[in-house]
Amino acid sequence: MVATGLGLVTALALTGCGGAGGSSASGGSKEVNVLMVNNPQMIDLQKLAKSDFTKETGIKVNFTTLPEDDVRAKISQEFSAQAGQYDVASLSNYEVPSYAKNGWLSPLDDTVAKSKGFDQSDILKPMTQALTVGGKVYAEPFYGESSFLMYRKDVFQKAGVTLPDQPTWQQVADAAAKVDGVQPGMKGICLRGQPGWGQVFAPLTTVVNTFGGTWFDKDWNAQVNSPEFVKATQFYVDLVKAHGESGAAQAGFTECLNDLTQGKVAMWYDATSAAGSLEADDSPVKGKIGYVAAPVDQTKESGWLYTWAWGIEKAGKNQDAAAKFVAWASSKKYEDLVGKKLGWSRVPAGKRASTYENTDYQNATQAFYKQTQTAIESVDPNNPGVQKRPAAGIQFVAIPEFADMATQVSQEVSSAIAGKETVQQALDKGQKLAQKVGDKYKGK
Repeated sequence: MVATGLGLVTALALTGCGGAGGSSASGGSKEVNVLMVNNPQMIDLQKLAKSDFTKETGIKVNFTTLPEDDVRAKISQEFSAQAGQYDVASLSNYEVPSYAKNGWLSPLDDTVAKSKGFDQSDILKPMTQALTVGGKVYAEPFYGESSFLMYRKDVFQKAGVTLPDQPTWQQVADAAAKVDGVQPGMKGICLRGQPGWGQVFAPLTTVVNTFGGTWFDKDWNAQVNSPEFVKATQFYVDLVKAHGESGAAQAGFTECLNDLTQGKVAMWYDATSAAGSLEADDSPVKGKIGYVAAPVDQTKESGWLYTWAWGIEKAGKNQDAAAKFVAWASSKKYEDLVGKKLGWSRVPAGKRASTYENTDYQNATQAFYKQTQTAIESVDPNNPGVQKRPAAGIQFVAIPEFADMATQVSQEVSSAIAGKETVQQALDKGQKLAQKVGDKYKGK
């Protein structure tokens, strides 16, 4: 995903958002209707589909592209009704588990996964795990990300501060205090504080995980005001209040990206996908940023995992054409096409081991490709903490209710960052919200 989109919550179902083209019988269909988020990587895909995929296969692709909040609502409406208007949709690893369990997706093991040249074994293991339900693959990744810590090498050198390749959160906090103010107007670190299940809780939930906390225990008992959850959140809030960016309670991915790029902060913990912007030719900090693993406390690693992936609607009318499109859009061949036509830095990476072995890609992303690959390969979406979980997910819990619940809790945490209430007060409110959700799943 484009990390800015992670903060958008599932909206109410929309109407009149544009329709797909016509359809034909699944056997020998010559078109496929695709509903997808309008992120830059998808716009590249839209341009290349006609010149490559349609030219080669004769299959016409009808695209409907929408902003993330709109497309999530449209996809939810379409797939829950099994309307069959669309064949393929861009889904994240947040939706796939519940969509698969509801019978809304076609399994891909015998279609896409076995397509000539696709090579399912080349897909990074955590990505395959995150998109597998009941032993079957239900989506194929288009691109993916984890998280890591980014820091200004020149500022750290000036302050005489070093970071290990895998720092602890305490080491990060100590470093933030030492580099705070080394340059005029520069704070020590940027951490998201903006409300949203995918804004403040994207990084914060990974901190909770490594501090020994969890949203729910294995029996669906809410743990939001447990000592571990409180300790992690208090640490996060104290750090950003003491050494974090200006306006932290409203800062999300975009604000932190801008702050690091503009020299307003010395560190930032966030998505690996941010590195492409930091190392862009027009970036004032290109070549000045160091990248190390997501900070830890009690766990060996603590990065998150996110992917935009292609799922085929079970009621879709063009199953064969849809499978061919997904196999192409997630393929090594497509990455090579992007690299040669648009530039290797624009390749939708984070999903295939072979990408990181490609010398053209390595040369274009040498500042961060190794750290990104390591971050993605080291995470476990099923066991991200110190205890068993009732559902998959690292920076989220893969149940439909999580988005709304966590967004409500995030508003309280943002309020605590702003100094309007205590962390304990915020999480006591969150506990009640979470337990209502947990109660729905007990005994199931």
